[in-house]
Amino acid sequence: MDTFLLNARLALWLGVLTSISPCPLATNIAAISFIGKHVGSTRRTLLSGLLYALGRTAVYLMLGIFIVAGVLSIPGVSNLLQKYMSKIIGPILILAGMFLLELIHFNTGVLSTGEKMQKRAEESGIWGAAFLGIIFALSFCPVSAALFFGSLIPLSLKHGSSVLFPSLYGIGTALPVLAFAFLLVFATQSVGRFFNALTRIEWWARRITGVLFISIGLYYCIAYIFLS
Repeated sequence: MDTFLLNARLALWLGVLTSISPCPLATNIAAISFIGKHVGSTRRTLLSGLLYALGRTAVYLMLGIFIVAGVLSIPGVSNLLQKYMSKIIGPILILAGMFLLELIHFNTGVLSTGEKMQKRAEESGIWGAAFLGIIFALSFCPVSAALFFGSLIPLSLKHGSSVLFPSLYGIGTALPVLAFAFLLVFATQSVGRFFNALTRIEWWARRITGVLFISIGLYYCIAYIFLS
């Protein structure tokens, strides 16, 4: 149970780390810009933030159910994963850590976001916030893809968690936007300071997490591959 709770917290942290990485942070800023248009209404501002969070969380939840539950439902795969997951997760964590430390670069097309998406969201009214959350969650870039597919999914497979871990990850990715929504309502003057703090924290958080991933990955490789 202790390991499960620790990894549940890790799933939430992976979401937070994703949200403050450069590419996802840009989409979150676009969402904040959309939410800020309703700053005159406390109810609409907070509701927009919550709908955005629900939109992002729903995407990761659906992906988690589709991938994790789908894989575990295949006959023999569950037993195979229980047998070999400890051997597989080591190299995966090392690769994910190398992405976070920018030792590996992988260029991929990112779904176009920005003014076009914001205009569509505005046409949908307050529900546009949920639309933005869904679209931005699907806009995977190398770092977010490494964290979700390379770190969260293996953790979810290891614990057979197709709902909780992806949901915690989704909540984590939306936390900065929720925080900005509250700041816009209750402490507008603090928004700039909060954003500047996030950009400073991101550099250290990503590298510390990258080093931890590589260290844990090396431990798994030594313990379950070379010494088993």
